[in-house]
Amino acid sequence: MKNMLIHGGKKLSGTVVIGGAKNSTVALIPAAILSRTPVTLESVPVIQDVYNLMAILDEMNVKSTFKDCVLRIDPSRIQNVPLPSGKIKSLRASYYFMGALLGRFGRAVVGLPGGDDIGPRPIDQHIKGFEALGATVTNDHGAISITAPKEGLHGARIFFDISSVGATINVILAAVTAHGHTVIENAAKEPEIIDLATYLNNMGAVIRGAGTDTIRIEGVDQLAAHNAHTIIPDRIEAGTYLAMAAAVGDGVNVKNIISEHLDAFLAKLEEMGVVMDVGEDSIFVYPSGDLKMVQVKTLPYPGFATDLQQPITPLMLKAHGEGIIIDTLYPKRVRHIPELVRMGADITIENDVIIVHHADHLEGCEVAAEEIRAGACLMIAGLMADGETTITKAENILRGYDRVIMKLRGLGADVQLVDAAAPEEEPLRAEN
Repeated sequence: MKNMLIHGGKKLSGTVVIGGAKNSTVALIPAAILSRTPVTLESVPVIQDVYNLMAILDEMNVKSTFKDCVLRIDPSRIQNVPLPSGKIKSLRASYYFMGALLGRFGRAVVGLPGGDDIGPRPIDQHIKGFEALGATVTNDHGAISITAPKEGLHGARIFFDISSVGATINVILAAVTAHGHTVIENAAKEPEIIDLATYLNNMGAVIRGAGTDTIRIEGVDQLAAHNAHTIIPDRIEAGTYLAMAAAVGDGVNVKNIISEHLDAFLAKLEEMGVVMDVGEDSIFVYPSGDLKMVQVKTLPYPGFATDLQQPITPLMLKAHGEGIIIDTLYPKRVRHIPELVRMGADITIENDVIIVHHADHLEGCEVAAEEIRAGACLMIAGLMADGETTITKAENILRGYDRVIMKLRGLGADVQLVDAAAPEEEPLRAEN
């Protein structure tokens, strides 16, 4: 277990460069096993989830190397082995091996996914998609077994009952090598879906309509990578640093951004009164003056991202009036609220609605990062607070934020990562 120690109250300034998108990376790595040739991914974030996925690849005899944000994966000697437990349960995105193994071998045995505890996230839409393609899906003591018919998967028209990023990605991975034509309706439209489709198309897949609610796929016999793929910038990491810059910044430039991916978030910052210069691939955030309270409602893309409701919460504490946060995707995603209250925040929860009031002062104390974005919220609050904040379970932050200690120090933050059992700094592997 790791703790993050923050000595707050210092203004941040300078430049921070955003890494590759976590939510793309965790889909692109499993998708690499569809290739019959080695794969190279560039702009890969240095996060713990990458190392976890590399460990899962190793179990399948897929060798990988990761250096200077370049990940090389060689699936040419892959073995289709069951992945029922162990590392597969360490992160939710491991469920993308269901679609990837099904598409590559016609069979997958994968343990039910783990990851952050932010409320129910069923995989019924994934199963619906696999079955529409002709697969048989069974649950065998907590492991999902998926088997294609002897003649292989076939194209189908699939309508998702809800717009699910995970289900959209998993069905794409299975359908790219299915026989015939597949149509996915009510598909998720997130930028990470487009990134995956671009990656697969460059391997020889035929995917059209990614980024719209209807995706069309013509199945091909097999895929092979020939060129490196550069991962898109992480819009959630970008939003986190923008909120941090508005909350405790004295002029911060956030670089490597696709601002169109953040339209809903930027509109909310502007509504609050945050002053920004939006450039071609960077956003400069000026020191904040008086801020106005807002109402936030999370929605599927292009709406306000659920992963950004926690990072904007500490910033809302600086605003005057009463603010409302409604997470329509994960209404139980409120584990950061009691931790903020311990720091002096005036926040309550009523019927899954978060009600925020202005807080003149936050005081550092010990708080727990129960999941990735809750950890980001507490990290910003710790930078705002007087005194020392200790964030326990800090490895959750490292699962989603690229070289976060280095980047915070580059902005002037007094922050360190320590082993929970000993008062000595000991960076995680993902911080090297």
